[in-house]
Amino acid sequence: CTLDGAKFAKQCGFTRVILARETPLSEIQKIANFMETEVFVQGALCTAFSGQCFFSSFAGGNSGNRGRCKQPCRKLYAYDRNGNTKKNYALSLSDLSVGDEVQKLINAGVVSFKIEGRMRRAEYVAAAIRYYRIILDNGVENSEEKQKALSDLKRTYNRGNYTNGLAFGQDRRFLSPNVQGHLGEKVGVVKVMNGKFYVESLFKPQQGDAFKILRGGIEVGGATYLKTEGKSFVIASKSRLKNGDSVFITTDTEVNARVLSAEKKVVLPIRLYFCEGERARAETQNVCVYSDEILQTANNRSLTEQEIKDCFSKTDALPIELHFEELALQGNIFIPKSLLNAFRRNFYKAVSEQITQNQHQQYEYISFERKSVQTLPNQMRKSAVIADDFSNFSPEIAIYKGKNFNAPLPTSFVGGKFEKYLYYSAFMTNEDVVALENRISEGHIDGIYTENYAGIIFAQERGLKVFAGVGLHIINQISLSQLLQLPNLAYYVISKEANNEEAACLVGEKAFYLSGGNIKIMDLCYCPFGKTCAVCDKKAIYTLTDENDRIFPTRRYIAANGECRFEVYNCATLIGKGVKGAGLLLDFSLIDDKQQAYAAKENEQQQKNIYKTYTSGHIKRGVL
Repeated sequence: CTLDGAKFAKQCGFTRVILARETPLSEIQKIANFMETEVFVQGALCTAFSGQCFFSSFAGGNSGNRGRCKQPCRKLYAYDRNGNTKKNYALSLSDLSVGDEVQKLINAGVVSFKIEGRMRRAEYVAAAIRYYRIILDNGVENSEEKQKALSDLKRTYNRGNYTNGLAFGQDRRFLSPNVQGHLGEKVGVVKVMNGKFYVESLFKPQQGDAFKILRGGIEVGGATYLKTEGKSFVIASKSRLKNGDSVFITTDTEVNARVLSAEKKVVLPIRLYFCEGERARAETQNVCVYSDEILQTANNRSLTEQEIKDCFSKTDALPIELHFEELALQGNIFIPKSLLNAFRRNFYKAVSEQITQNQHQQYEYISFERKSVQTLPNQMRKSAVIADDFSNFSPEIAIYKGKNFNAPLPTSFVGGKFEKYLYYSAFMTNEDVVALENRISEGHIDGIYTENYAGIIFAQERGLKVFAGVGLHIINQISLSQLLQLPNLAYYVISKEANNEEAACLVGEKAFYLSGGNIKIMDLCYCPFGKTCAVCDKKAIYTLTDENDRIFPTRRYIAANGECRFEVYNCATLIGKGVKGAGLLLDFSLIDDKQQAYAAKENEQQQKNIYKTYTSGHIKRGVL
């Protein structure tokens, strides 16, 4: 999400970077000028900063980092803002659809656009690709063809009527608190007559069409098509619908059939040679096939070019479009139709095998040698604390994470007798980086604690040490061995998803493990209240309450540009004594009595008495 992140990727040998979906357009342009850049333009948005969500992991033991996210963000929650207790889809975001704004990305130098399709239906993928193909080919003019393509896209899948995304600033459609899942496209309103639900609309439905019903913007039920009566059509619903309810089509069978009928074909130039007394030959690119039989002399009617073309135009269901580059027919040739068809089939079989050969390619894997690392006895291990105030206690390592990027460093940190590290957030902009750099000049700073690989470059260029944070997700020997090659690496944190057995393989002299305090599960790079700043109570800590009345503290802080960002923490506080041989990392972002919490860092019973609601995290059972 920053130029420094791209620099790190390039150092590692990458030639292209896929940017976080939260990256502002100004940052995109800087990165695109530095190396090949790819960005998302269509698809679902994670409410947490890309690749940094641990909600599913700690709420249910299913790791989003391992592709098993259970999407707890799509459930009902309530923020305690301005006295609110009503639950809605408070964490759910609309789907991304950049649309015409794609031209700004082109102007910024982006070379590739990314469309989510891995877990979407085929008709959605087809409609999305067609929509962007029209924009890229025809520009951003408000053409009828483009509007039709957008309508098709909305009917195949549309959560929240789409947002342009954070690249262009948070828009009013960014949040989708009232409707979860596919919204579709509005086609009319309900009119109740004689116990039937009529819909007055220009849309002409057919059997198989399905609808979602909204009242006041909130979903109240679903419906299916029954029949057409005059200028209206009748729908059936298990819900009790009312006059004026909005009707959105979510399954349009005509659209689905139409978008799926499109077929992309590969142009295949072929060369055919039929010479009397020789075997026929068919060629294309790296494929050359001969007929089984020598071509005989015709006694009566001889083979024609049109018959050859008609035969080879039957492409045996391959998605190819033929281009007859050369067709040589010499002599009076006779070949039985069955043999000609067999020749064609053999040719297309060879073409198919050539096209799909990579699917069966065997890769050679280089064995990875595990390097031994030096461990320390428990009595010699250090403690590192993440906090915004270090009054009345003094850890070996202090990691300052402030409430405002532009605020000066507190005296409790500057004057402390400990190693000093500044916190480098998972999501950063150039303004944040400048603000962090300003803090360095306010006192002696030993290094940077970074949740983002960009922080490594930031530290290197300023001659500072690196404390590789939990956000780097060090979970295996391969990632650790690469990290240990950094000349300025002072410490690293083992992934907070690692259980005791997994962590033991990663423990070394520089190792730390998140052992107590708060567990951050999400970074929110947007305002969850829709940027209604004029009526905001601007609390330092909000509570996010789920359907089971579990409370997830949400910390607000101020970014360098003056806007609010938020961090969501687990509903239970972490207790334990860490992993044998690894230092203790303690997150006191929300802890009021930090002195008391620090004193209990290796006494589980004392921790239980302090925190009341607690968890041992993943150290015992890990994650799926």
